[in-house]
Amino acid sequence: MDHLMVCPECAHEWNPAEADGEDAAAAASSGLVVKDAHGNLLQDGDSVSIVKDLPVKGFSKAIKVGTKVTNIRIVEGDHNIDCKVPGFGAMALKSEFVKKV
Repeated sequence: MDHLMVCPECAHEWNPAEADGEDAAAAASSGLVVKDAHGNLLQDGDSVSIVKDLPVKGFSKAIKVGTKVTNIRIVEGDHNIDCKVPGFGAMALKSEFVKKV
């Protein structure tokens, strides 16, 4: 849409050219900085649990609170966690909906 990017799953819109100054500087100097819902730093290989029921397009059920996801991978973008959710398969999640276990 024009100059904005749109997530096909949740319809979140963002401008890829726009960067948050503090986070952009931290990400540039030490790689990606991703924090969970409680402010804990997440890294590749961590285990997390879901803190909110997450509806999934194409599925009749949602990912339930407390679902444990192991061996996450941190990536760039709005949905900054790649993982395999038990019962759903490979998926990208937003870090604001998970907590470190």
